Amino acid sequence: MNLVLLGAPGAGKGTQAEKIIEKWGLPHISTGDILRKAVAEGTELGLEAKKYMDAGELVPDDVVIGLAKERLAQPDTGVGFILDGFPRTVVQAEALDGALADLGKSIDAAVAIVVDPEVIVGRLTSRRTCKECAKITTVAAVGPDGTCPACGGEVYQRDDDNETTVRNRLDVYERSTAPLIDYYRSHGVLREIDGDRPVDEVFADVVAALEA
Repeated sequence: MNLVLLGAPGAGKGTQAEKIIEKWGLPHISTGDILRKAVAEGTELGLEAKKYMDAGELVPDDVVIGLAKERLAQPDTGVGFILDGFPRTVVQAEALDGALADLGKSIDAAVAIVVDPEVIVGRLTSRRTCKECAKITTVAAVGPDGTCPACGGEVYQRDDDNETTVRNRLDVYERSTAPLIDYYRSHGVLREIDGDRPVDEVFADVVAALEA
């Protein structure tokens, strides 16, 4: 089963990815991980990517696609894979389809975890992180004195969890990544899942959609 996982920041993609991986034993393919590994190993594409990363620039699509294609050609993807954080644009999705075709593969399903943007704003702005154990919790879960429910340490709000930053991240997602939903719908592989429910209910629908 070859999957793409879609969803806005805070939609719960990471949690669902973990459960999908556990159930089906699929390798988790993250472009961030691929880039870091290629740079660490000093591969040709890794060195090319490093030039852009060191300059603080986005790595060009052709380099990212090349790295993804190398990863998708590895033996462990014979059972399938789950792509997380890639593709991010329709251009990347089209290039990915071409790269997969060269490998005799294709995307079986694009799972989109859909959550109302205002719900996401509420989720992310209420998140708090413990300075001691790094556990992520919520305003509602911290103690009356503002301490971590797990270890009693001091909690804080990350810079990227403030409302202005969250709304900007959602705007970027809508502009660049949300069009992928229409792209995969037009290819007949989109599976939209309501993510504004308890984790296990969401996953039950993911399983049902993928096994249908």
